Amino acid sequence: MVRGQVIEEGGRANVYAVEPKVYMDESQQFGFNEYAEKLNGRLAMIGFVSVLILEAVTGHGVIGWLTGL
Repeated sequence: MVRGQVIEEGGRANVYAVEPKVYMDESQQFGFNEYAEKLNGRLAMIGFVSVLILEAVTGHGVIGWLTGL
């Protein structure tokens, strides 16, 4: 028997999927944890830099750009 194959009668190979190992991730992925805080910080930095670039390109702040003033 080859891994993932069963040789049937007549020499035919029955190919089947190899099942992945199942495991449980015990780490907390919600609430106030290190992963969530890093993600929020990175998204805040991207937003802040985007606002600075918008203001440099248009010459208006975000409120002025949105309201057309």
